[in-house]
Amino acid sequence: MEGKYNKEAADRVVKFFGLLKHTKGKWAGTPFILADWQENEIIRPLFGTLNSDGNRQYRTAYIEIPKKNGKSSIAAGIALYLLFADREKGSEIYSVAVDRDQAGIVFNIATQMVRQSPELLKRCKIIDSQKRIVIYKTASFYHAVSADIPTKEGVNPHGVIFDELHAQPNRQLWDIFTMSSGTRTQPLVFVITTAGYDRKSICWEQHSYAEKVQKGIIKDLTFFPYVKAAPQKANWMSEKVWEKCNPALGDFRSLEEMRVLARKAREVPALQNTFRRYYLNQWTQQKSRWLSVEKWDAAAGSVNEKELEGRDCYAALDLASSVDIAALALVFPVEDILKALLYFWLPEENMLERSRRDKVPYDVWVREGLIEATPGNVIDYKAIKKKITEELNLKFHIKEIAFDRWGMTQLSQDLNDAGFTMVPFGQGFASMSAPTKELLTRVLAKKIEHGGNPVLRWMADNMVVKQDPAGNIKPDKGASSEKIDGIVALIMALDRAIRHQNEGSVYEERGIISV
Repeated sequence: MEGKYNKEAADRVVKFFGLLKHTKGKWAGTPFILADWQENEIIRPLFGTLNSDGNRQYRTAYIEIPKKNGKSSIAAGIALYLLFADREKGSEIYSVAVDRDQAGIVFNIATQMVRQSPELLKRCKIIDSQKRIVIYKTASFYHAVSADIPTKEGVNPHGVIFDELHAQPNRQLWDIFTMSSGTRTQPLVFVITTAGYDRKSICWEQHSYAEKVQKGIIKDLTFFPYVKAAPQKANWMSEKVWEKCNPALGDFRSLEEMRVLARKAREVPALQNTFRRYYLNQWTQQKSRWLSVEKWDAAAGSVNEKELEGRDCYAALDLASSVDIAALALVFPVEDILKALLYFWLPEENMLERSRRDKVPYDVWVREGLIEATPGNVIDYKAIKKKITEELNLKFHIKEIAFDRWGMTQLSQDLNDAGFTMVPFGQGFASMSAPTKELLTRVLAKKIEHGGNPVLRWMADNMVVKQDPAGNIKPDKGASSEKIDGIVALIMALDRAIRHQNEGSVYEERGIISV
């Protein structure tokens, strides 16, 4: 049964916030007067909606809003309310995060609030060394914990502040603190986070659930969703878009700072995903954008397989895993530009299930001839060999085939025996840095055309690079949220084409050109 709004219960929480003071910036030391949206869109409905038994209806609150909108301060106030004023004896309140520093953020704000309130300070003891606030009279405490603390057995939380859920590497901490409140009558898990990029994370799971509850697809009367995010296709440079997803903008969220950050993100592609995640609360495809998809699309050009017949080309194979996607890239020097053709393979078995699970249209791409599905649950490398030896080699002059030594011993030997020049290609910084930078440079200059291949476009949007202290870069498959095998193959093929096209060129020393 749906709960009813109880003004007295909501007033009690709002009044408690009036006992607190802000701890940072120009408002430090001033009373914590809730902003209209904080009070009426979060605090009042969350704490004022009661079941018929008088207990709160909501047990989980998922608050996903951009940075600098006061998430930590409101979370600290809620933690203190649950500790001091929620009439729960033996109350256990926890601030939970991925590491000690993050777990301490909300807790430290809360302790500063307590120290500024004589009424609260005289009722408790703050133990900084243990990150604890203890109320001996009611046997209650507030404690900051993190994933790096060895044991969290025996917890029985009345309240949990889960900070930056998107940073959690797995669901272990989440499960511990959301499944341990069996003896509590009205426990509350209060999640605060910004958007992330890992679509297989516990945060994405909760984000998706929150969206479904908001849209009425799922009816869960115990779950309180509050998500403020710009639509994925919105103009991320528009201040009107910023206003819709930053409720504190122009108040305690600086508009001028947003403008400065947006200008930087426009100039530096690597900052765009950071800006969109942190300040527009948009879930992105990867942690750090290597290249904007707009720039990638602008370099599509025209690539026609038939028009390239008879031309020299340089190839590269990236097999990744026999149960995943294999990619072959062919790069053709055509006057002063390069043109790229890409071919992909994946196992036919479980393809439909993977399409549904990963929300990637593998099945559509197979039907459209963009990917070849080989029978069984692993890629049939014989199909790749057949494609190269019996089809592509008859159309094009394949000068070399670069390959990653890992997992390709037999196929590379078979292709070598078939008369192809096979070139081992390392995957470390020494081998990958120069051609990775060169690919970016050429895309930005529209000096390499890829024809807008949808599979390769998806992989380009997934691409994350890793950088060493010397400034060398390489594709980072581990950090990329989805597959990038086609881009890796393209980088290797590009390297071989450049080496033969411009012997003695400066491309190995040239860095990234930003636009």
